[in-house]
Amino acid sequence: MAILEVKDLEVYYGVIQAIKGISFEVNQGEIIALIGANGAGKTTTLQTITGLIPAKAGKILYEGNDITRIASHKLVSMGMAHVPEGRRVFAQLTVLQNLKLGAYTRKDKGEVEETLKSIYTRFPRLEERKNQAAGTLSGGEQQMLAMGRALMSHPKLIVMDEPSMGLSPIYVNEIFDIIKEINDSGTTVLLVEQNAKKALSIAHKAYVLETGKIVLSGDAKELMNDDSVKKAYLSE
Repeated sequence: MAILEVKDLEVYYGVIQAIKGISFEVNQGEIIALIGANGAGKTTTLQTITGLIPAKAGKILYEGNDITRIASHKLVSMGMAHVPEGRRVFAQLTVLQNLKLGAYTRKDKGEVEETLKSIYTRFPRLEERKNQAAGTLSGGEQQMLAMGRALMSHPKLIVMDEPSMGLSPIYVNEIFDIIKEINDSGTTVLLVEQNAKKALSIAHKAYVLETGKIVLSGDAKELMNDDSVKKAYLSE
C-alpha cells in the first residue's frame, strides 16, 4: 500500500521549472531512493513533499490524504519527518535539547522518554555527548543527531536528504547501516542521496531524476546493473 503518492508534480523557481510533472509512489515499509546528478531536482522534490516549497501543479497524497498545501509543521504531527541536507542541528543547544525539539508534537512525556531511550540505544554516542553543544560534534555525529531528532517524532515516513554528504567513509557506512535498521524497525524511508551505489544497495526501489524529470525507475538491485545507471552514477 502506498504511504506517499506524488502525482504530476510541477515546481517552479520564478520562471524556471525545476520539477517537470513527476509521478512516483512510496509503499509502506520500503526504502525508496531518488538518485541523480546535482541540480536534477532531488532536494526540491523532498522540500515540496514536506511543505517547504509550494507546488505549482500536481498532487501529493500521504496515507490517501491530499497534503499538497499543508504546512510542514503540521506534517510532523501526521507522522512525516524530514532530515534536511546539511544536518541543520541547533549548534548552541545541547544534544539532548536538540533531540527533545524533535518530539515537540508529542504530548505523552512517558512515551517521549521511551523514544529517547531507544534513540540512545541506536546512537550510543549521542547519549555520551547529551550535555554537549551540538555544534561541537563531528559531522558524522551531527548527522546521527539530525536522524535521532527526526525519529523523536515517532514518524511513519522519514524523508532524508543527502545523509552521507561530507562524511568520512567510516561514517558513511555507519549512517547507511542505521538507515537500514530504521527501516527494518518499521519506518518507511524516502532517501535522496548523491552516493548512488550506497543508496541502491539498501533501497527496494529507485527513481532516477534528470533535470526535473524521472528518466528511469525500477527495482534498486536491477538499476545497479543497468548500464546507463552504471555509467552515469556508479563509475568510480
